[in-house]
Amino acid sequence: FFLGFLQGKVALMSAKSMHQLHIFIFVLAVFHVTYCVITMGLGRLKMKKWKKWESQTNSLEYQFAIDPSRFRFTHQTSFVKRHLGSFSSTPGLRWIVAFFRQFFGSVTKVDYLTMRQGFINAHLSQNSKFDFHKYIKRSLEDDFKVVVGISLPLWFVGILVLFLDIHGLGTLIWISFVPLIIVLLVGTKLEMVIMQMAQEIQDRATVIQGAPVVEPSNKYFWFNRPDWVLFFIHLTLFHNAFQMAHFVWTMATPGLKKCFHENIWLSIVEVIVGISLQVLCSYITFPLYALVTQMGSNMKKTIFEEQTMKALMNWRKKAMEKKKVRDADAFLAQMSVDFATPASSRSASPVHLLQDHRARSDDPPSPITVASPPAPEEDIYPVPAAAASRQLLDDPPDRRWMASSSADIADSDFSFSAQR
Repeated sequence: FFLGFLQGKVALMSAKSMHQLHIFIFVLAVFHVTYCVITMGLGRLKMKKWKKWESQTNSLEYQFAIDPSRFRFTHQTSFVKRHLGSFSSTPGLRWIVAFFRQFFGSVTKVDYLTMRQGFINAHLSQNSKFDFHKYIKRSLEDDFKVVVGISLPLWFVGILVLFLDIHGLGTLIWISFVPLIIVLLVGTKLEMVIMQMAQEIQDRATVIQGAPVVEPSNKYFWFNRPDWVLFFIHLTLFHNAFQMAHFVWTMATPGLKKCFHENIWLSIVEVIVGISLQVLCSYITFPLYALVTQMGSNMKKTIFEEQTMKALMNWRKKAMEKKKVRDADAFLAQMSVDFATPASSRSASPVHLLQDHRARSDDPPSPITVASPPAPEEDIYPVPAAAASRQLLDDPPDRRWMASSSADIADSDFSFSAQR
């Protein structure tokens, strides 16, 4: 029956094709991890000079440059002059200037120190000795955990690329230029963010006091989301690794070379574009992203060092545990107060001030009787009246006098007549 049911049917993927798919996924994983490591290594190599700039913030020259007692025209500051020159001020040419600037001096010393000062003024105290360079390195390491992974949308992009590979169209060749366009667009946008911050400094005031201060904000980024820049970089690295893995896999698999590489020169162009893209993204775009995205409205959790973060998390955990213990103790104390018998005392109520008062009424005063004290409503173990009377007779005279006075007060009529 089962064989009859399968008559005239073929499997979607044969066992051999499944084996080839497993090989391709393995090659893709190797290339993706390798590309991520190269990106991290070249990015940190580019940021080595930033460490030197960070050390110069402790010099007297830098302290004099940011001295609040100094007044300068805004258009004379180095940061504004660099980003708002003759061509940069023209709206139509700003994008062209930003496009070419990412290749030649994408991040200068003036840019680094200005954005560093803006970050400190926005999130820390102005005189803070904060190491901005170490903070950026920790942020990159945290972003590396995201980039090295492969999310579901990226797998969808990879499957879509394979389905679009139609014979005769050369889709894989043209799609290989898409990551390059994305990286160039991201780099241009990051340079535009720096220009916009310089423009806001000039529009804010004609004369500045001390160093020019940028104001971090999410409004500079696409959709007010600085993390979208990381997503595009992640997509670019994955797509580039996908293209290189596909090239190596098809070249090494017998029978696929002639199918996918009819024109070997186009395949070589694809490889050259992939290598150039990797260098551009690793050495230019990724370090630029690491610096400019710190100008968002919120600072990242890597503001604290790893050990400090662990200490804060442990402190928070212990504080929550202590709070739970205090809440439990307070609840038990409240319960004990509610169920405890209240102690009677003469000073607890002003009723004893009326014990010598005689009621002004026509009724004769009620005789003094010895009554047992009523049991409180909250007492779950009430004392019988007879036992209370015997206890009262056994008490000393002074305590019996207090009980008698209380009984007299309880049975007396405290109504007052209006006659004088």
